[in-house]
Amino acid sequence: HVQLVESGGGSVQVGESLIISCAASGFTFDNVGWYRQAPGAGCELISAIYDNGTTYYADSVKGRSTISQDTAKTINYLTMNNVELEDSATYYCAADRRPGVFVGGGNCRQKMRYEYIYSGRGTQVTVS
Repeated sequence: HVQLVESGGGSVQVGESLIISCAASGFTFDNVGWYRQAPGAGCELISAIYDNGTTYYADSVKGRSTISQDTAKTINYLTMNNVELEDSATYYCAADRRPGVFVGGGNCRQKMRYEYIYSGRGTQVTVS
């Protein structure tokens, strides 16, 4: 059974660190993207790692986040340091990029399914 599952969300205090993970079962991924969506806000791609190891970070998390993965490419991690109230959101991971970029509104589930082959159901992060 092929699936992608996020874990590691929960409640954290401002200034603390957080590690969320994305585990693949039934396949190994070539590349991974992390998205997040807060209530009432749009979907934001916050980090990605590509086939050649190149990484991307959105300005909102740059400098305090690191994307990493195991050598087997079955688990991907997003580490966020010095979390802020604005980091409260549902975090989603997606794997194996399709061509094209989803244009327009919509939630993360729509955006991820357009842009990646596999996507998870999300993990909630609450910063207080």
